[in-house]
Amino acid sequence: MEVYLIRHTSPLVEKGICYGQSDLALAETFQDELDFLKRNLPDPFDAVYTSPLKRCSILAEKLSTTNLFTDARLLELNFGEWEMRKWQEIDQIRLNEWMADFVSCKIPGGESFLDLSYRADQFIVELLQTPFENVAVVAHGGIIRYIVTKILEVPLKNAFKIPIDYSSITRVHFNKDSSYNSLKELNKNYCGRKN
Repeated sequence: MEVYLIRHTSPLVEKGICYGQSDLALAETFQDELDFLKRNLPDPFDAVYTSPLKRCSILAEKLSTTNLFTDARLLELNFGEWEMRKWQEIDQIRLNEWMADFVSCKIPGGESFLDLSYRADQFIVELLQTPFENVAVVAHGGIIRYIVTKILEVPLKNAFKIPIDYSSITRVHFNKDSSYNSLKELNKNYCGRKN
């Protein structure tokens, strides 16, 4: 199964704001980013899966009108009490504790990266049981980074060393029996104008 992991287009949010599951509007560059993606993605897909947040679902609807599935397991990391706060205004002691061990440290009222990994794993297991061969997954940076770490067998603590830009395409191959999975392309992105 070929899976195209597509990070949503640029959100309309002030720099320095912590957000994960907040439902943000799209930046004015949406059409340009969509055009880039359409030029660099196969058409049609057998199925398109999307996070329910509009920064993903609006893009997914532009990529497919048939076999479009919304799945809450594709949501970004839940930043709980920190959502939509400036990073510098978050309790720095708690923030530093989380940054030192974001894999297992839960954000107050939110998740750890391990929590995100559990739901992403459930999604992948179910996806591999479908008859589809060519799939798009429109999701968030955290989810895509996790899937890449899984395929490359990279420790979760290194997930954020993997570049996943807005409007980027990461292509992976999953064998249905999970005997051999591979990374085919990483972070082909709008910012770099790679065609």
